[in-house]
Amino acid sequence: MPIRVAIVGTGSMAANHARGYACQEGVEVVAGVDTDLNRAETFCKEHGIARAFTSIQELLDWNEFDAVSNATPDGVHHATSLPFIAAGKHIMCEKPLASNYPDALEMAEKASAAGIVNCVNLSYREVPALQYAKNLVSDGAIGSIRHFEASYLQSWLTQPAWGDWKTEEQWLWRLSSQHGSNGVLGDVGVHILDFATFVAGSLPKTSRSLVKTFDKAPGGKIQDYVLDANDSFVMHTELENGAIGTISATRFASGHLNDLRLRIYGTLGGLEVLFENKVSTLNICLGENLQTANWQTVETAPVPTNYQRFIDAIKNSSAAEPDFALGAKLQKLIDFSLQGDQAT
Repeated sequence: MPIRVAIVGTGSMAANHARGYACQEGVEVVAGVDTDLNRAETFCKEHGIARAFTSIQELLDWNEFDAVSNATPDGVHHATSLPFIAAGKHIMCEKPLASNYPDALEMAEKASAAGIVNCVNLSYREVPALQYAKNLVSDGAIGSIRHFEASYLQSWLTQPAWGDWKTEEQWLWRLSSQHGSNGVLGDVGVHILDFATFVAGSLPKTSRSLVKTFDKAPGGKIQDYVLDANDSFVMHTELENGAIGTISATRFASGHLNDLRLRIYGTLGGLEVLFENKVSTLNICLGENLQTANWQTVETAPVPTNYQRFIDAIKNSSAAEPDFALGAKLQKLIDFSLQGDQAT
């Protein structure tokens, strides 16, 4: 019998979830849920899904599913995930896990107590160069980590490649805390935090952050969107393993559509992990190449997607990565950083 998955929330990210399961054997997406019935039915028709529901309770009453993929907006991840955890359903949730650390911690603790497979969709775990770099660092290839630099670079506040942020709701809500946004820090900062700390194999011990919201419209408002969510942040941090470095993200990186960079340096060598223009690249400098600063590109093979890891964990009754516990730890860092110039 296939593993039956329901997708909750049918916005733009939900299509990625549907495709992520459709390509796997032994998996069937059996339902889509959205408060807007027309949107739910349209989504289900596009992806060949048999049933559309307009509420979580309707789905739970039906109950002919094993797992949930939560693709709802950031601000309701907590409220929409808890009923499924209580019902004992395996769950993958979009990032960030919640809007604040107490909610994220509650989700992690209840998922653990329920004994269900739980996973946060930190999608850049699917970058081959990242996974290969993680293994090299874990194997001691570059020695003890001493320094790193990580950045997430977007530019949709400077050009309309993805649409006009001044008029389109899908962008405006990301600039407004009243509409559930924690700004660039909460939206993509969680990705670059994971990108850096996953490879380094260590979470921050102490950190100090500077966050900035720039003036973008007269009176700081467009329609009913108050544009108060942060646009750029820089975190200076010391990891638990003693390394120090910077982690940053911005929506004003002109010339970059959606690029991630990590440079990590150890006592025996250095690594550069790039995901730019949707291309994964790993560069290394080791051994005799250190004397001439000669960097070489390493070929990397595709790695499983988060959707595959989630399903495999269900099939094997094992833990999935990245899990809710990690999502809660990352949210704690985001909460500290949202306070501005603060140390953890």
